[in-house]
Amino acid sequence: MVLNWEKCHFMVQEGIVLDHKISARGIDVDQAKIDVIEKLPPPINVKGIQSFLGHVGFYRRFIKDFSRIVRPLSNLLNKDVVFKLDEECLTGFQTLKTSVVSAPIIVAPDWSKKFELMCDVRDYAVGVALG
Repeated sequence: MVLNWEKCHFMVQEGIVLDHKISARGIDVDQAKIDVIEKLPPPINVKGIQSFLGHVGFYRRFIKDFSRIVRPLSNLLNKDVVFKLDEECLTGFQTLKTSVVSAPIIVAPDWSKKFELMCDVRDYAVGVALG
């Protein structure tokens, strides 16, 4: 195993790992990415929708009801659909921008406490929750 010293940082209080800001407070989104998304104008074509969804899709785990909010925008990507950015699409666009900018911080669990692992297994999926 070989380390690249230019990419190694030791004894730091916080840092960016896989576009997430890791600190003692928890896991947060990278502010540089947030600034880019905050300044984006509404998309005017399919390529713009794809680009926007690519940016915000990275933060989907931070956004509650992401799939419900993004549905009107993703419907514009279907074949044989006329591109029409209606009020529902603009509302989804603004909601996603606001959600990414004001994303909550995810805090790592307190490993000194006991946990309960709840599992649900179906014929087609497995669900697990840590309580």
